[in-house]
Amino acid sequence: MTTDTWETNATLAEVANRIARASSIVVLTHVKPDGDAVGSSLALVRAIAQSRRTTPSGVACPAEAWFTGPMPMWFGSIHRDTKARPLGPDQSIPPLDPDLVVIVDTGSWSQLDRFADWVKPKQEKTIVIDHHRQGDPDVSALRVVDTSAASATELIAELACLLLKCASPAELDESIAEPLYMGLATDTGWFKHSNVTPRVFRLAADLLEAGVKHEELFLNIESRDRPARLRLMARSLSTIDFALGGTVAIQCLQQSDFEETGAAPQDIGGFVDLARSIEQVRVSVLLTEMHTPDGMLTKVSMRSKGGPNMVDVNIVANTFGGGGHAQAAGARIALPIAEAKAKIIEALQ
Repeated sequence: MTTDTWETNATLAEVANRIARASSIVVLTHVKPDGDAVGSSLALVRAIAQSRRTTPSGVACPAEAWFTGPMPMWFGSIHRDTKARPLGPDQSIPPLDPDLVVIVDTGSWSQLDRFADWVKPKQEKTIVIDHHRQGDPDVSALRVVDTSAASATELIAELACLLLKCASPAELDESIAEPLYMGLATDTGWFKHSNVTPRVFRLAADLLEAGVKHEELFLNIESRDRPARLRLMARSLSTIDFALGGTVAIQCLQQSDFEETGAAPQDIGGFVDLARSIEQVRVSVLLTEMHTPDGMLTKVSMRSKGGPNMVDVNIVANTFGGGGHAQAAGARIALPIAEAKAKIIEALQ
């Protein structure tokens, strides 16, 4: 059954049953996957693999994860032997027609990037599992959307328990618990953001009990900076401009900044959060210039502080066709960076 509104129309138990009946499954997520996207995808594929274990020495796994866009620097170290295909810009989408498509951590056509055309004719056999406030209902026939969840991995943890008949995430294999914890930790800023809830800490405790090594994982994810990233960070910080009485801080990165510092698009992770440490700043914005076959566009990332004067940046992102969460959202604007900056300030005002 489909609906024309962005809301849940299925249960995780129903999703587990669909997965159990499928002989081939492709797991997708948003372009330029972050910790939650990668963690949700890898954990789900591993859980499906373990649920189909046939002998002590072999696994009949019908699922694999596909990724598009720049991959995180740490991906190789957490990938292990999971069936996954990071597809580069010159690689075509595999000519597969799976029984089931599961999309995690997004339900937006724009976020699916070049997977969108591949998914469109498969809507009736596509399932979305997401925690964002906006999405496109016509992406999938079935959806589980929980906007109260801090990360998509919260939902995948429950789904993994259903697939493996575990009473608690603490009973999951460590190989599944690790990517779940990574998604939970990174989407909460390592348990610093306002989306941290008792539910988050309960799941984190269960995953630690399952064998996750917190410090080792933190160092693996957060202590891999290259010198080029620090050079780019210096460039970004040097561009900070304040607007609306100093309550908005905007950083701008042009294509030349990447070329001159030797940095890559995946090096900008966390830059948008830097200016939030300034006392009077309520909203931090990072604008990144991008060259596409269709011309110049500007990628917008926004973060806002909580409290009584919180600015809902998701509403601002919506005006440009983007979305996300109340305190973390983004969009793409088909304008040069200077013009996009003016539009963002106008929308925030």
